Amino acid sequence: MPVELIHTMIRVLDEDRSLAFYGAIGFEERGRRRVGGDTATVIFLALPGDGARLELTLNDGRTEPYELGEGYGHIALTVSDDMDAELARFAEAGIAPEKEPYAAYPGGPRICFLRDPDGYRIELLERNPEDEF
Repeated sequence: MPVELIHTMIRVLDEDRSLAFYGAIGFEERGRRRVGGDTATVIFLALPGDGARLELTLNDGRTEPYELGEGYGHIALTVSDDMDAELARFAEAGIAPEKEPYAAYPGGPRICFLRDPDGYRIELLERNPEDEF
């Protein structure tokens, strides 16, 4: 039986663009490897104080955007207690939310969504809704 969720992997096209985006929202590179019989590079990213929970995969020679499909939803991250300050910091890096923060349900945390350079959605929450369970 599984005991821990260790990471999520997404495929990206441009290493520099993706690392700039994820770096701007707080991720740090923790390591990288060549995989797939030396046909791809995986880059492991982590938030400070956490494990490498995000894997970016760059497949050699790929230039066409990936189909994100209907099954992908988002990656969710909590931010500091001040969502507005975080969004101001992201704006300095040229990152804007899809729309202004809002509460998805009465009394719930304010949330908003960003899109990374490859179109993946990133949900930002003021607090973890699991803390309410």
